[in-house]
Amino acid sequence: MKIEPISILLNENFRIDKKIYFISGNEKTLMHKIKAVIVGKYQKNKNAKITNIDDIKGFVEEVGLFEDHKIFLVNKCKGVDEKNLENIKNSHSVFIFVDENSQKIKKIKSLINKDRDSGLIDCYELERESKIKVLKKFLSDKNLDISQDVYWLLIDKLDSRYGFFENSLNQIIELDEEDLTLNNVKRLLTISDTGKEKIFLNLFKKNKDIVDLYRNKIVTNTDVNEFYFYIKFFCQLIIESKSEDEYIKKIPTYLFKEKHRLIEIFRKYNLKKKKLLIRLLSSTENILRKDSNLSLVFGLRFLLNIKKITIS
Repeated sequence: MKIEPISILLNENFRIDKKIYFISGNEKTLMHKIKAVIVGKYQKNKNAKITNIDDIKGFVEEVGLFEDHKIFLVNKCKGVDEKNLENIKNSHSVFIFVDENSQKIKKIKSLINKDRDSGLIDCYELERESKIKVLKKFLSDKNLDISQDVYWLLIDKLDSRYGFFENSLNQIIELDEEDLTLNNVKRLLTISDTGKEKIFLNLFKKNKDIVDLYRNKIVTNTDVNEFYFYIKFFCQLIIESKSEDEYIKKIPTYLFKEKHRLIEIFRKYNLKKKKLLIRLLSSTENILRKDSNLSLVFGLRFLLNIKKITIS
């Protein structure tokens, strides 16, 4: 059965009650975090020892006199089929597989997903709602109070990869609570006011100018990924807003200087265009799930497609 990774991270009472956990996706930092949390929770409740094994083909459990539980970290998916899965489910131990998405594990994931005694955990970059949940939990745990400006800056500007998002949040603990101002947090986390997301605000310029701006700001595959999630945020604001008033309320405070341009873009959208935007985002997400990196050419094509939808 499927298990949401965020529920494992945020629910302190989450029960580790499956025999098999298959951690997959394409977001490595979240995959490793989930593995660490599952191992930690299981060790806390059981007298368990961690053991690495190459694969489960022909697995035979050796139960010690004083050690009835083990955590087996399986390095390869070789030999994973219904017969071998049933075999390891009859043991006293927990088996954890970690493998990035690929065609070779598609069938294995399907088997895991159908089995109630197994957990399939797909890890991808954090959606905006997930970032909000993680930030709320972080602030509650640290007993921190921050302004709305800082709050939305962290949500909208920080990396969507869990490990980087968490590291950035841990950095703000270095500041005293009274020093958690917008400017101080920007300086501490090196958040720029002239970042890649500003490209979205230039959709009404000529294609040549947009291409030049893109090539000036976006130079690596990492830049493309970051750019995509910034643009996705702006697109979601448009899609989710039923009226201009609702849209204006959703615009983050730190973008107040750009509000008029954002409103101008929003006014170009009707229901038909929103559906086209949803389709474009969906197809791009499918590509991202197969390959965690977008190419520079693909990023430019994505941007020009958004312009085409906007001005059509």
